[in-house]
Amino acid sequence: MAKNGVAAILCLLALAPLVKLACGDGGHDYGMALKKSLLYFEAQRSGTLPPDQRVTWRESSGLFDGKANGVDLVGGYYDAGDNVKFGLPMAFTVTMMSWSILEYGKQMASAGELQNAMGAVKWGTDYFIKAHPEPDVLYGEVGDGDTDHNCWQRPEDMTTSRQAFRVDPQNPGSDLAGETAAAMAAASMIFRTTYPGYANLLLEHSKQLFQFADKYRGKYDASIKVARNYYGSFSGYGDELLWAAAWLFEATEDRFYLEYLATNGDSLGGTGWSINQFGWDVKYPGVQVLAAKFLLQGRAGEHADALQRYRQNAEFFVCSCVGKGAVNVPRTPGGVMYHQRWNNLQFVTSASFLLTVYADYATVTGRGALRCPAGAAQPLEILAFVKSQVNYILGDNPRGTSYMVGYGLNYPRQVHHRGASIVSMKTDPSFVSCQEGYSSWYGKQAGNPNLLEGAIVGGPDEYDDFADERNNYEQTEAATYNSAPLLGVLARLAGACGGLDEYQSAPEKVAANHTLSRPSSEHLEVEQNVTRTWASRRRTYYRYSVTVTNRSRKTVRGLHLGISELNGRLWGLDKARYGYVPQKWLPALRPGRSLRFGYVQPGPPANVWVTGYKLV
Repeated sequence: MAKNGVAAILCLLALAPLVKLACGDGGHDYGMALKKSLLYFEAQRSGTLPPDQRVTWRESSGLFDGKANGVDLVGGYYDAGDNVKFGLPMAFTVTMMSWSILEYGKQMASAGELQNAMGAVKWGTDYFIKAHPEPDVLYGEVGDGDTDHNCWQRPEDMTTSRQAFRVDPQNPGSDLAGETAAAMAAASMIFRTTYPGYANLLLEHSKQLFQFADKYRGKYDASIKVARNYYGSFSGYGDELLWAAAWLFEATEDRFYLEYLATNGDSLGGTGWSINQFGWDVKYPGVQVLAAKFLLQGRAGEHADALQRYRQNAEFFVCSCVGKGAVNVPRTPGGVMYHQRWNNLQFVTSASFLLTVYADYATVTGRGALRCPAGAAQPLEILAFVKSQVNYILGDNPRGTSYMVGYGLNYPRQVHHRGASIVSMKTDPSFVSCQEGYSSWYGKQAGNPNLLEGAIVGGPDEYDDFADERNNYEQTEAATYNSAPLLGVLARLAGACGGLDEYQSAPEKVAANHTLSRPSSEHLEVEQNVTRTWASRRRTYYRYSVTVTNRSRKTVRGLHLGISELNGRLWGLDKARYGYVPQKWLPALRPGRSLRFGYVQPGPPANVWVTGYKLV
């Protein structure tokens, strides 16, 4: 990209003064971390590599992708340590890279990385244009995860299936199409000045994909079944439809998309879901933060009431992350947010981005402190917490391990990654078969021959423990969607440390976790009662009955409940990806009707709250 183009985009980035951040105490070079993060995306490229490719141990791969299907699908990104191109996480990656540039492109330019960041986005959007050959057709996967996972090969050697899978009117995929629409709408804004024809093309694809997603509704993993075991759409497609509408409104200012966001908030879950996890599957917190931005900027108009309900859920997310919410994100003893053992850091980086932009939105618009259940959360305090999370990833943790490969002195050496773990073709061009890769390279008790620089691995467990072993894929595999949200956060921190705005003192720690009751939502009432008590072995046990009643005038579907501090047996609910759901015989809760379930445990009751629902 031409240098004058990079300079021109800065005109789009008229950022108001940001909250001041302290620097120097952690000793981290955020600009260097940003540079390494962008190098990682070059290592994940599929297709014909360009002459300016900086990760030189890689070569071109996947050069016949799509040929068997009669379409050109060369390009795009491998999602993680395998050689499959999965459309849903790839689109989320591009959306988050674009959002990072839109918010903090000025800081990226100061660090000398704006051109590389825009190039990383374009590598993804070029592929999406190919993958969308007709208005109502979108290719969502190249390669078969099952076949690929039985093979350990460099992408340059691939002998596994490269079959392509698509969604269309007969086989819909609203979540896949909606996320891809969001990615192309967000990306269109960063090219608007430098490459207007390309920006308009992206916007046209985005509009078509949104219309396709909304008209032909269905989950993509019901159409592309081979994706289900790898990137199943647990949250459904409602969040992606709202996410796409929000980004199209941001890109076009067309009130149609704002009205869609406002009027479909109840039915698609945007105003009903209060959740503290944001990632490639569940986009509700991202939608809610964007909606709050529109409200804070005075762009809501007649939809202010609806967007205020989105904003309440956005602030639930923020308060929960910083430890001042009704239900807080747990933390490890070392202080990092913890959701799950398998690739936990993906949720740390994505939450850190949302917290950063929300704190800056609140400051720029004069919003000030958030009113959380456990006390006010100042923007300065929110950003100090974000900084603690980033510093943890970069090495400020009980193990002293940097979870960014190549950053610092102590970082993972046996990353679970096919290309990095096998000698480069430039060193040894000999063909490596599927089984040879396993026998000669996968089990090798040595560091990878190629450095996957800038990759954010899955990270430690709930006790801050981490095993640097190639077969420990839950902790040592990296993914593009781990790094994409961190681009903006690193740019923000690098900009503050580069002399933009510095404050003199800020708390490095925020309040410890609080467990407070949030029994009811706006439309659903939760009531707990003790129905029986008895003593056994010097302990008193209680049988608790929980009633969830629909107090609205509409039918509730997609009800999800969160339960913490549960120490006994529970009946009447099923476990789901995001909390608990009613049993299959009760798919909906009509107005005035109730759901009942129970549990037994010694001591106080569990904490039960409504995580999400849709009104229809």
